[in-house]
Amino acid sequence: MSKTHDLLLLTDRRYVAPPELTPYVQNVLTEDRLVAEALERLGLRVGRVDWSDASVNWASTSAALFRSTWDYFNRFDEFQLWLERASALTTFINPVETIRWNYDKHYLADLATRGITIPPSIFLEAGDRRSLAEALQESGWEEIILKPCVSGGGKHTYRLHAGNVAEYEVLYQELVAKEAFMIQPLQQYVLDNGELSLIVIGGKYTHAVKKVAKAGDFRVQDDWGGTVHPYDPTEEEIAFAESAARAVSPLPAYARVDMIRDNDGALAVMELELIEPEMWFRLNPAAADSLAQVIAQGWFAALS
Repeated sequence: MSKTHDLLLLTDRRYVAPPELTPYVQNVLTEDRLVAEALERLGLRVGRVDWSDASVNWASTSAALFRSTWDYFNRFDEFQLWLERASALTTFINPVETIRWNYDKHYLADLATRGITIPPSIFLEAGDRRSLAEALQESGWEEIILKPCVSGGGKHTYRLHAGNVAEYEVLYQELVAKEAFMIQPLQQYVLDNGELSLIVIGGKYTHAVKKVAKAGDFRVQDDWGGTVHPYDPTEEEIAFAESAARAVSPLPAYARVDMIRDNDGALAVMELELIEPEMWFRLNPAAADSLAQVIAQGWFAALS
């Protein structure tokens, strides 16, 4: 069949025709518009759809680019089924194998085996029968961060220590019966400085921000009151971010490297976001053009 689009930008249903243009929603629309316009300047026919829209014929587009699909981890079973169906009909950017690898935080252990520093991490697999207190004691860490292996936006992410771990036991046992979790030692850098996010397009750094938690919190996401600030990284930080992206094969078209200095003072990856990261193109519109060039010269050259 003939293709009606060269590329579809993937969002979620909240951002297709939002009833209210809050500043947050406007940022989503602005970011997606910058990417769409950059692609269109290169002659590509671009559309924008809800990933879960059953009326979309995925065979009608040559490729699909994940952008603001920020409900997928709340609809994970549905998302996995959709991913299987749609990937058989079109090409995903980043590729579907990378997406499947990246949506589960076990990928951090893979990065560590490839020479990329991460904070110490312990995985608690689904069905683990240990209590949180036992996991805390066995870790040897005074304070830990508990988070699901499949999650986003700080969902079910908790700061735990001997004084409060019992408060989360019932909830944790309900959750771990069905899904895997991970724990890491609390990182002092996050409390003192926040978290750095470096954007890497086609293996090359483009721009960065610093995400800072609100006073008294440890979560840097805006869902929890965190704020975003432009950031000028050091050469060491840039080289580390690029090395983290290049540890993935095939090389991702885009990556957001969330990083800190760990409790030993080493640069460490907190998250390597390869599916639907916010990339703050509004702070550096030229990076949207860089992404468009990578897609046009790499992905579409391979498809043609």
